Amino acid sequence: MKKILIVDDEASIVTLLKYNLEKEGYAVNTANDGLEGYQKALENHYDFLLLDVMLPGMDGMDITKKLRREKIDTPILILTAKDDPIEKIIGLEIGADDYLTKPFSPREVIARMKAIFRREELSRPVEAKTEKKPEVLNTDNHLIIGEIDINQEEYSVRVRGQEIELTPKEFEILVYFMQRKDRIISRDVLLDRMWSFDFEGQTRIVDVHISHIREKIELDPKKPQYLVTVRGFGYRFQAPKE
Repeated sequence: MKKILIVDDEASIVTLLKYNLEKEGYAVNTANDGLEGYQKALENHYDFLLLDVMLPGMDGMDITKKLRREKIDTPILILTAKDDPIEKIIGLEIGADDYLTKPFSPREVIARMKAIFRREELSRPVEAKTEKKPEVLNTDNHLIIGEIDINQEEYSVRVRGQEIELTPKEFEILVYFMQRKDRIISRDVLLDRMWSFDFEGQTRIVDVHISHIREKIELDPKKPQYLVTVRGFGYRFQAPKE
């Protein structure tokens, strides 16, 4: 049974969401202020977080930022009374998975959640059962997979011992993939994470950047060993096969 945390200071909204989510078979926990919600999300495992923006103690944006800094990647749907596209962009850029403006129906909330769950399912490692794994180092500032070595603090990348030049956006994309080794990342997810909504639907920009990165990290960009295409879904970063 999936566990959901609702963080909202409006009792009527909490009651409505809790009732409908429990009818759908979810286990629901609640918090009515930001600090309580942050602590619960930090100290317990949840499968999904519903966060109001305007909260006493700590707002939903701060909760999202702090959780992502703590490497907690639980899906987050931000709820707000403000129909502000700038706030929506900020919320997505700091790590929220979706954004919903009040008033909303519980059915829409549940539909958004299910869409995010489906996306998460597609992003799970497809080789999770393999026993032997290549050497991988992943710390806060250093990433090594195969012969690719990234120092995030110095913004440097070495491939097969040679330092290469990446644009800031290429560097950001490569780090994003390496931190999510073996996960399938769709083009739409990359657009959400790497670009503002001015590029919504323009997946060609993703393909162009992937192509440029491959030219710099792959021995043969036409037969990539690291940044591979998963047809019909997107891309996956993997350690090269022996």
